[in-house]
Amino acid sequence: MSIDRFAPAEAALKAGKQEEGLRLVEAELEKDPKAPAGVYRNFTAMLARRQSYEAAERWTTKGLEFHPKDYELWNILGVAQRRLKKYESAIKALRQAEKINPKNTSAISNRGNVYNDLKDGRASVEVFTKLVRLQPNSAELQRSLGRGYWFSGDLDKALMRFNLSVKLKPDYIDGWLDLAAVTAEQKGYPATIPILDQAIAIFPDAARLHEGRVTALRRSGRLREAEAYLTELRSKFDNEPWLHHQLGGVISDYDRQRGNAHMQRAIDLAPDNFEYRLAFAESLARSRYGDESEHLQRAYDLLKDALSSNSDLNPSALKVALEILIRVADYDSADALGSFSEVGRKWAEAGRHTALLAHLARVRTPEDRHELVEMHRIWGREVTKTVTRNPIVRPQPRTPNGKIRVGFMSSDLRNHPVAYFAMPLFEHLDRSRFEVFCYSYYQGDNADPTQQIITQSVDGFRWEKDINDHDAAQMIANDQLDMLIELGGSTHMNKLGVMGFKPAPLSASWLGYPHSAGLQEIDYLILDPHVAPPDRSLLVEEALLMPHSWIAMGEKAFPERPITEGVPEDRNGFLTFGTANNPYKYSRDMVRTWAKVTASVENSRFMFVRPEGGTAAFRKNIAAIFASEGVSEDRLRFEDIRGAHMPFYNDIDISLDTFPQTGGTTTCEALWMGVPVITLVGEAMFERLSYSILMNAGLGDLCATSIEDYQRRARELAADKARRIRLRTELRPMLKASALGQTQQFARDFYAMIEGAVTRARAEGKIPVAA
Repeated sequence: MSIDRFAPAEAALKAGKQEEGLRLVEAELEKDPKAPAGVYRNFTAMLARRQSYEAAERWTTKGLEFHPKDYELWNILGVAQRRLKKYESAIKALRQAEKINPKNTSAISNRGNVYNDLKDGRASVEVFTKLVRLQPNSAELQRSLGRGYWFSGDLDKALMRFNLSVKLKPDYIDGWLDLAAVTAEQKGYPATIPILDQAIAIFPDAARLHEGRVTALRRSGRLREAEAYLTELRSKFDNEPWLHHQLGGVISDYDRQRGNAHMQRAIDLAPDNFEYRLAFAESLARSRYGDESEHLQRAYDLLKDALSSNSDLNPSALKVALEILIRVADYDSADALGSFSEVGRKWAEAGRHTALLAHLARVRTPEDRHELVEMHRIWGREVTKTVTRNPIVRPQPRTPNGKIRVGFMSSDLRNHPVAYFAMPLFEHLDRSRFEVFCYSYYQGDNADPTQQIITQSVDGFRWEKDINDHDAAQMIANDQLDMLIELGGSTHMNKLGVMGFKPAPLSASWLGYPHSAGLQEIDYLILDPHVAPPDRSLLVEEALLMPHSWIAMGEKAFPERPITEGVPEDRNGFLTFGTANNPYKYSRDMVRTWAKVTASVENSRFMFVRPEGGTAAFRKNIAAIFASEGVSEDRLRFEDIRGAHMPFYNDIDISLDTFPQTGGTTTCEALWMGVPVITLVGEAMFERLSYSILMNAGLGDLCATSIEDYQRRARELAADKARRIRLRTELRPMLKASALGQTQQFARDFYAMIEGAVTRARAEGKIPVAA
């Protein structure tokens, strides 16, 4: 076969017309694939350099049919398959290359890179140790060996190799970034900033180093310092999309509108960047200024467009995508992203505890419940490893003063439901027996009236916006508490990782997160006999039980709001079911159950009191599920509202609770406004919140034990208008008279429970006392 047929292609390549040259080579190979090995080598190598890995894989495979002993083709095939994440095939191809020419180290090095991709540290160290002995002055090989040690968990040896790599090659950006990353893992993010400053001094125009420094500042909790640094960099990088992406992410917690403007700028500069589009979608979905429904719809549209070009999501992207999809009730798209176990394990292994909150509503089976506990344990074990590498300094025991010192940690000790439920503990604090400290990391600029009240009620209120987990734990430890209680779990702006440092001898979780956090360092989960799971294996911590109710309805949370006389059914001519619960608690099956209940009560309606109600995607998806059960769209009512939703309970006859994750605040609100709630009781804590509230309120007959029972009880209550009329006026007095409304007794019970735990711990020597 003549080589002349490739002459036009070679001429085009020599003239710099790479696209044309590659097209001509491919056309000739399509006509007749039999060609010299050199043609295939050059062609596939160029495809690989252009990141056309699928084409490179196809043509190296074809070339090997004619040249099965060609080293370079096997090597290129291995590289292409590595980039396509076909790791097993890549290793086989590279080993074949090694058999053909064992003295050529290129394929061996590429195989080591595959092991690093797989984070198989042992195999990587084995490969690169041999290569480093042959080429000890290779910065690239020293770095690769360092990565092998990193993935093996030997951080000291990893640091040694990364330091050597940048010493050999001072402008080696990847080496500096790896050195910073391992330092962050071993010593915390603040320790990486001097390293990155040293690298930037050598390479001041390296955007990746500047971006790494911003990330270090962000992870150190120094958001405003990060903003100032990025603002300085605008003179040099203002037309770089990464700067606006980072700036938007930095300021969005305390200035969402300005943050969104920078995120939009990043997309304008890099419209095809998947990460930027997803970050902007997440920020839009969290935007509360202007038209919230419009922001959410835009977030959903942006997400769907981004997913159309990239369905291989990392754990962070998966979290964003599922949060938005579930919030607009697009369950088909959500299900396509992975099973309950696959998704949850990805989050847990990547340290994405915040994502697990929305995962509670996806539990379907007993196996799911136990799998969910294990997901939390996986996260907790990784936190423990991190804490062990960078511990806090334990202060000397304080001199006893006859008082128990308790800390409450939450960034929601402000105008927020968590603060409202916790308020009785501050209002009815016995200062003769207890000292109380509070810890908040809220990113807002000013203390609202609720925070001011709490600040004046306690012995110390530590409000630190720009602080990392380690330093926050040290601050708490320095206050020498007897017990620390966290109220927020991993919800927004809380620092659950602080608990891993165990900054107080005793620790507990309460109120803000309806599941075990997963940390072995947390001793207790504060519950009551109703909300506590019958199967204690569904808890990581020990249950610390309140005698009646684990919450109380403080006066600030539940003021004397007017209740319209009579039932809405009489005013409207039809009965209205409804909910104000957050859609992250929804599922397709649950919404379908609501639809079945509505369909079973003639001419009834269903009302959604949620900001998502103004979002076209939410309305369309919800309406489709109801329509499948015979409920037309004109029987649905959507109220687009946030914050000012309480008056809408005057238009709801019966509230249908979410399941398996039930309501908490919303259940209390509905009952307070005279609206009875039907709930489904499950085995896990998050399936029993409403059960506890209803049992304490004397409404145990509204608690169902199966979906069929749930539907039956809803129908029976719908038919019992006389009872609903009575409940409209009797529910609020019932709540006030119950354990839920007796806030002084609640506070006494709570502090007595704490005193008992501390006394036991002191007797067991778990709380050190100064001599």
